[in-house]
Amino acid sequence: MDQHFDVVVVGAGAAGLLCAGTAARRGAKVLLLERNAKAGRKVMITGKGRCNVTNFCDAAQVIQNTKRNGKFLYSALCAFSPRDTMELIESLGVPLKVERGNRVFPVSDRAADIVDALAAFAGGSGVKTRFQARAKALDIRDGRLRGVILEDGDRLSASKVIVATGGMSYPGTGSSGDGYRLAKQAGHTIVPVQPSLIPVVTKENYCRDMMGLSLKNVTVTLTQEKKGKEKVVFQELGEMLFTHFGVSGPLILSASSHMDAGKLEEYRLYIDLKPGLTLEQLDSRLLRDFSENLNRDFANSLSHLLPAKLIPVAVSLSGIGRGVKVHQVTREQRRRFAQLLKRFPLTPAALRPVEEAIITSGGVSVKEVNPKTMQSKLLEGLYFAGEVLDVDAYTGGFNLQIAFSTGVLAGNACMDCAD
Repeated sequence: MDQHFDVVVVGAGAAGLLCAGTAARRGAKVLLLERNAKAGRKVMITGKGRCNVTNFCDAAQVIQNTKRNGKFLYSALCAFSPRDTMELIESLGVPLKVERGNRVFPVSDRAADIVDALAAFAGGSGVKTRFQARAKALDIRDGRLRGVILEDGDRLSASKVIVATGGMSYPGTGSSGDGYRLAKQAGHTIVPVQPSLIPVVTKENYCRDMMGLSLKNVTVTLTQEKKGKEKVVFQELGEMLFTHFGVSGPLILSASSHMDAGKLEEYRLYIDLKPGLTLEQLDSRLLRDFSENLNRDFANSLSHLLPAKLIPVAVSLSGIGRGVKVHQVTREQRRRFAQLLKRFPLTPAALRPVEEAIITSGGVSVKEVNPKTMQSKLLEGLYFAGEVLDVDAYTGGFNLQIAFSTGVLAGNACMDCAD
């Protein structure tokens, strides 16, 4: 194999595939390195295997939904917007659809179709891909970037290297922190990495009793107590899931991104199981249901109100004995039960390991990267794209869009410099 290239892209994920294809379309001789046997391993598992490819919104909304360093992305999003992503994917033969929250998915609901399209974009642009090839180090001599040194000892010559290795989440997909090591070698600061968009372990054992129960159209509220005052830091309507260790699902993942892993004792989660009803309306609903079940046990009167797995837990937390008849439930007990359903409590005990995070927060400091080109301010010819940067957003397709936008910007910018 010819060992000299114009551009070497490290990492064949969402950012790397678009980055490599973009540079190649500009006439560059591009080599794409991927440590796995296939490209897009992490893209394959996004959106529960359906791939939430982007969000049907404008650049300003992506920035608003980026919780860390959103303004850094302005040039990237202007260069390649969510609409541009949708047009490209559809031009590659994958029809898209828009679902709740403006989330964009392939009509087929198959993440593999997105991966195949991105790989076709890169390959059809003339990119050469080398699989099972891990970058060991940047080749820096006399203060200049000369290329990449592989783990097997191969030395690849290139004047431009783009690091698009992802973060540290799901290491089985190849995201194991390689990019941070390469960035450090060039003198870059790595903002401490912690999990983001991750399931939450709770202190309550009753989550295990409801394992597998998915709740739709509920509102999750995350509060934080500081100096004796409880402040709402997140609140959203959507879906969540009970697990053997606690809670997961879209709402919980989004809420987790607002938590400081070192201060979990300050946070509380509350679920409004009936967000469509006010407390008074819910009390009236309970009163109506009770009137139709006066001689039944309280625990057996809730089947039209709550999922079966939730009923024993709710009854236990209510303090109303399972053997108590409906007609024996006092007005005050009924009101307290309604309050419980509007503010079902959960106490975060821990976040799941960083390896299980959808994305990682932290990474290469954006203060040391030019936002108009994604080029390192410390080493000419070195670029970054995607999750390796200290930029992360909420769920909804925003993180993949960031990968696409920064990848396209880096791919174009490295060729602009060569023109």
